[in-house]
Amino acid sequence: MIDLKALTASVGELDEEKVMEVLRGFVSTNPSEEDAQKVVAACQSGMAIVGDLYEKGEYFVGDLIFAGELLTSAINTLKPVLGTGSSASVGSIVLGTVAGDLHDIGKNIFKSMSEAAGFVVYDLGIDQPAGAFVEKVKEINPVVVGMSGVLTLALEAMKDTVDALKEAGLRDSVKIIIGGNPVTKEACEQIGADAFTTNAAEGVKICQGWVK
Repeated sequence: MIDLKALTASVGELDEEKVMEVLRGFVSTNPSEEDAQKVVAACQSGMAIVGDLYEKGEYFVGDLIFAGELLTSAINTLKPVLGTGSSASVGSIVLGTVAGDLHDIGKNIFKSMSEAAGFVVYDLGIDQPAGAFVEKVKEINPVVVGMSGVLTLALEAMKDTVDALKEAGLRDSVKIIIGGNPVTKEACEQIGADAFTTNAAEGVKICQGWVK
């Protein structure tokens, strides 16, 4: 097993060459999916370091974007040992960052990990109004709707989106999961979602439970 703490530090330092070298070496050992999930968690911990350094003013927006790209590359490298090995879709997810929020790193992590788990993900992007979710749900008829947000105001936008799905008669046909820093059990209940998470890996497990 690779040194997870060293991997976390390398992600935090945005040392792409080192991170990818470690991951390629890890994948070549044909590891178990369980070990691969630990590696993903180590990469996510590295992303938390990036977030902390951004908040302290040591990293800038460009660094956050690069970090997101680095993590996407990392997940893509790990996909062969993360998934079930089957190319069949296990279900579809309509995903987006809600209105008023421009953050997408967490959403992108969840997207990459969901795709690795066999889901087909329709990513609406950032700052998406309730109507965009409604229209995509009508078009795709997904199993899951995932809403992401980092700002506290995202909670209100998530509720607006759930209400819009109700008004369109679509709420009962999908499972809804919300994710991001401000989500809590209480917020989940108030918003009317089925589940919440602040951990992308946990979020994927919840979705997998819905399609069994």
